[in-house]
Amino acid sequence: MKPLIELKNVSKHYNNFCALSNINLKIYEGEVLCIIGPSGSGKSTLIRCINYLEKYDNLGEIIVNGNLVKKGRGLKNIRTEVGMVFQNFNLFPHLTILRNIMLGPMRATKMSQNNAKNIAYDLLEKVGIRDQAEKYPYQLSGGQQQRVAIARALAMKPKIILFDEPTSSLDPEMVNEVLDVIKNLASMGVTMIIVTHEMGFAKQVADNVIFMDGGIIVERGSPMQIFDNSKEKRTQTFLKFILKD
Repeated sequence: MKPLIELKNVSKHYNNFCALSNINLKIYEGEVLCIIGPSGSGKSTLIRCINYLEKYDNLGEIIVNGNLVKKGRGLKNIRTEVGMVFQNFNLFPHLTILRNIMLGPMRATKMSQNNAKNIAYDLLEKVGIRDQAEKYPYQLSGGQQQRVAIARALAMKPKIILFDEPTSSLDPEMVNEVLDVIKNLASMGVTMIIVTHEMGFAKQVADNVIFMDGGIIVERGSPMQIFDNSKEKRTQTFLKFILKD
């Protein structure tokens, strides 16, 4: 079985600073991979390299669905297969919620307005905010905006969705409503890579968990292995600190 995503010796340098160092990783269709680790460990850089929002160093390779991720004509097609949900929603403030979701399919695949509208309504129903369709982003709570961002990513029917700390900008009471949507996607078999600080969520939803520090993958395993029986001292120290309450 071929991996849906494969990283081979992927590094990323910013001048003399090494953000990623020789990352090797395989993600298979339907897998939910959670990436945990301290701030500055390379988690967000890693997923941004997958859809080439960050250019990785030339000696490595990232392959998505059999295609090499690199600058060029094929990048647009790869990005239609890789949805991205950011920390800060990145919705267009001048468009209604409905139009925010319709825009991608209409521009990228030349979908008709009526088809795009039907898909948008269906997705808003799926994330629980169909009644907010005609509002603008500023009229929604942070949790609702993030659910719109998830619906927008789904509108492109991607093979993979990347989440970059999707709850980090939310008030605590709004976190669960977004995590519940992601859990539902996991139950549907959507392939996801999730950078998160929500350890309980990662333990519950992930098939595999990666702990990163200093730009390297320190340890990878099942949630049970990482959270209950980690082998690496650095992983144990991080989890002891983060779960101390």
